[in-house]
Amino acid sequence: MRMRGLEPADQRSAPPRGRAVWLIDTTLRDGAQAPGVAFTPAQRVGLAESLASIGIDEIEVGCPAMGEAERATIRQTVGLGLGCRLTAWCRARPEDLDAAAACGLAAAHLSVPGSGLQLKALDKSWAWVRRTLTELVPRARRRFAFVSVGVMDASRTESGRVAALARLCADLGADRLRLADTVGVWNPRSAARAVRDVAAAAPGLAVGVHAHNDLGMAVGNTLAALEAGAASADTTVLGLGERAGNAPLEELVMALRATTDLGCRVAPRGLAALCRQAAECAGRTIHPSKPVVGPNAFRHESGVHVRGMLRDARCFEPFAPEAVGRRDRQLALGTHGGRGGLAAALQAAGLRPDENVIDALLHQVREEAAQTRRSVSPQRAAALHEQLRRPPAPATAGECASKELDACVA
Repeated sequence: MRMRGLEPADQRSAPPRGRAVWLIDTTLRDGAQAPGVAFTPAQRVGLAESLASIGIDEIEVGCPAMGEAERATIRQTVGLGLGCRLTAWCRARPEDLDAAAACGLAAAHLSVPGSGLQLKALDKSWAWVRRTLTELVPRARRRFAFVSVGVMDASRTESGRVAALARLCADLGADRLRLADTVGVWNPRSAARAVRDVAAAAPGLAVGVHAHNDLGMAVGNTLAALEAGAASADTTVLGLGERAGNAPLEELVMALRATTDLGCRVAPRGLAALCRQAAECAGRTIHPSKPVVGPNAFRHESGVHVRGMLRDARCFEPFAPEAVGRRDRQLALGTHGGRGGLAAALQAAGLRPDENVIDALLHQVREEAAQTRRSVSPQRAAALHEQLRRPPAPATAGECASKELDACVA
């Protein structure tokens, strides 16, 4: 049963808005690396337009060094004049910077390995990292208006090494140092500590975070990092990304609004439509229990919950569905339903509940939901309600005789 107009979305008091954080969406780069995802050029451009339309600050548009097809799509996106920063993801190689500049981009992100584990796996050394950044950051500064440096596997890199790298980047003129929790092993405390360590080592350097969701903590870690002073955070729509994905844009935006005094420029009312678009482009379905945009995010069945929702939707929702562009709050009739929700469903179906049959109807609804393992629709509940209200048909003579015979046998 849908509940429309129960409460205006703007009626709820919003937390005070404090420092604004900078949100970067990397759906077109990291999200596109998710297994089985292959965006077409038209889909990439369409997603970029939608991201810009809801107010994203920065879009990581891709990796220009991947080839001419990638560069052609990036150039098309640049030509749209979207009004947000467009950034290329680059390996720490001169040719990657050349490819990014050829696309007309004004911002570039240079990525280097940080942990001993990754340095060894990639046949690099700490000396190579320092030497390469010393050569490439000034070169990037001459070609781009904004230069970001990313530390892969920063969450498993010794804190002193990260601090030294932060000081080096600041001295070289980098605008931002982005700490990547590449395999999702931060927890909120360690994420916050990493940000504070960099801020102490290089006070003038903006700190960004890039969280992966391997342990289900990407949003929590990102929030903790932002509250600890990080200036920016990476996201992807629906959390698309390698393995378990990245911090989902829609979850982070609503978590910022609901749980912190930090602000962002993303308009939340566009999130549901954006997520549907991304799911279609990626060939993915949205899980029923997906926070913010899942089909069950505003669906209530328990009798206690439904009773509270009928009185004040704030009882069991952190924000109204309209806040993210949805109008599909539902009260479901199932095995845990109660009389209040059942009566409301009947009213929604245009019936006046009959108190003489409501208890029997509730039993039938619960039984049917248990047998079919799905919710009972208001229309089905209405039909059962009307069946129970009908007086039993009079018994035929044959039925009477049969009953008398049964009584004699008994």
